[in-house]
Amino acid sequence: MNTQLSQHVRWVGYIDWSVRDFHGYRTERGSTYNAYLVSGRQHALIDTVKAPYAADLLAHAGACVPLEQIEYIVCNHAEPDHAGGLAQVVAACQQATVVCNTKCAEALRLYFDTAGWKFRIVADGEKLDLGGCTLQFFDTPMVHWPESMATYLVEEQILFSMDAFGQHYATAGRFDDEVLLDVALAEAKTYYANIVMPYGRPVATALAKLGSLPLRMIAPSHGVIWRANVEKILACYREWMVCKSVRKVVIAYASMWNSTRVMAQAMADGALESDVEVRLIDIDTVHDTDLVSEALDCACLAIGSPTLNQGIMPRMAAALTYLRGLRPTGKYGLAFGSYGWAPRGVDELTQYLQTMQIAPLCEPIICRFRPDAATLEKCRAAGRLLAKKSLDY
Repeated sequence: MNTQLSQHVRWVGYIDWSVRDFHGYRTERGSTYNAYLVSGRQHALIDTVKAPYAADLLAHAGACVPLEQIEYIVCNHAEPDHAGGLAQVVAACQQATVVCNTKCAEALRLYFDTAGWKFRIVADGEKLDLGGCTLQFFDTPMVHWPESMATYLVEEQILFSMDAFGQHYATAGRFDDEVLLDVALAEAKTYYANIVMPYGRPVATALAKLGSLPLRMIAPSHGVIWRANVEKILACYREWMVCKSVRKVVIAYASMWNSTRVMAQAMADGALESDVEVRLIDIDTVHDTDLVSEALDCACLAIGSPTLNQGIMPRMAAALTYLRGLRPTGKYGLAFGSYGWAPRGVDELTQYLQTMQIAPLCEPIICRFRPDAATLEKCRAAGRLLAKKSLDY
């Protein structure tokens, strides 16, 4: 496995082949926890790994340089998937000073007993000379925690970008040109949608700051390192940060006795009469992670559920609660569903759309028990309307 980014930089992280859940985000391809050793006349470790894998990181770093010669440990982000192993690394690298910003130091003191640690608190734009290698630090607040920071190796034009540009993707290839590009980009999109989407404005601010740097390589904290497709991933982020819509209609539904399913199918049939991409999603068969990835760049979103106990189906409620927290923007949509005694389910769906500021395209479509021919024609007409709106993009 090629772990050398440049003459002065090596990857020393951990590949987590088996992880399948990241606080609700389904990680079908596993993940990596990337850490990097930068060596000038002095040595600096850029980030650590989850606590269970600290020994692996130390073994990788120790194979490159004696641990007692590591002078600095840069902590870009205090979240435990990156800093969980920090206490073990500080104990092993006894000469090291932890380099971070003020907010990160505050967070680390809440996670660990840092009384014996040496800190160097750095300001936005500050530089650290390692002797032949210069690290420069840039605050990137809310990308995606308040203390988030990126580190830039000036001479090599390598950006250690923390969670930005990352992917939950376990692979023996460390670089984007060692894996299938379509897979890396798909995982980067899924990562953005499920982790970074709520922070579009801070992402825009960070891109304005970091995107102006000369960038030969972007080395995130998860997944592959971008060296052949730097401009491509930057362009993708510029689209994702505004939830730029494509000509796509997503129709997501839950059903009890097939009535709502039949309505959803009729809606999809109507949308398919136009030249648009259509995703018909049975919420019981799709993970929330995939729903969010589809919602990131869809133009229109229709959601359907029968009424159950004066609300919506529990699986749909869970999916919409997850999506609502990620706050997709710039969408149009509608609610639909069936009921037996009171149409409360569609009322709840409408509230979800309102909370997410998804603009209504038409009145909700409701039927009692089974949809008749007139109701199904309404659904087909709604599908045509969804497709027509998506063609504006």
